[in-house]
Amino acid sequence: ATNDLIISGSRDKSVMMWALNDSTEHDALPFVPRRRMTGHNHFVEDVILSSDGQYALSASWDKTLRLWDINSGVSTQLFRDHQGDVLCVAFSPDNRQIVSGARDKTIKLWNTLGECKYTIQECTEWVTSAKFSPRPDDTCLVTAGYDRLVRVWDKNTCQLKTALEGHIVATSTPSPSPPMVPSAPLAGRTLPATCGISRRASTSSPSTAATSSTTSSSPLPAIGSSPPATPALRS
Repeated sequence: ATNDLIISGSRDKSVMMWALNDSTEHDALPFVPRRRMTGHNHFVEDVILSSDGQYALSASWDKTLRLWDINSGVSTQLFRDHQGDVLCVAFSPDNRQIVSGARDKTIKLWNTLGECKYTIQECTEWVTSAKFSPRPDDTCLVTAGYDRLVRVWDKNTCQLKTALEGHIVATSTPSPSPPMVPSAPLAGRTLPATCGISRRASTSSPSTAATSSTTSSSPLPAIGSSPPATPALRS
């Protein structure tokens, strides 16, 4: 959501855009529906706006993601590679990278051309939430799921930095913030022993934690206005 725009997804398989109501009537609703965007053929589980408010991403139980142009209401890109219902999706702060998680127990990193650049296969249960750190210079990616762990990854290498234990049922939505998620590597550092949270080291090797797609490794294009220069995902 922005100050004058809200995006929602529904089990009616659509994405709805709501705009600020400019009516002067005293009982007018603050937001009114402006456009319904269709294309998914199953429930829409998650939706998010790009930081410039020009594009939206949706995740669906039809095993796909869609990129939408907010101004035209057209789906400009379809993302296919998940083998299960897609449960979460997010933009990176500069809108150049996309992350998704699904019931196939994988986390996928994409560019905006719909190319899957990496697949992380280390999770043992459904992945219900994935978020980039809001700091453009931070490499942290945080995920959560039905395995009750909050995992912190390096988005450039797709390697696990740490796994946080403490929840006794499935974790739903982590929220990284600049003060809480450090950009420096966590190796050799001790996390606070609060709330029963402990640090788990990754036991996987690079070859088992992530698999690279066979698609081309073209630079990631920006969406909307030109973002700061950032390294492209390695293929």
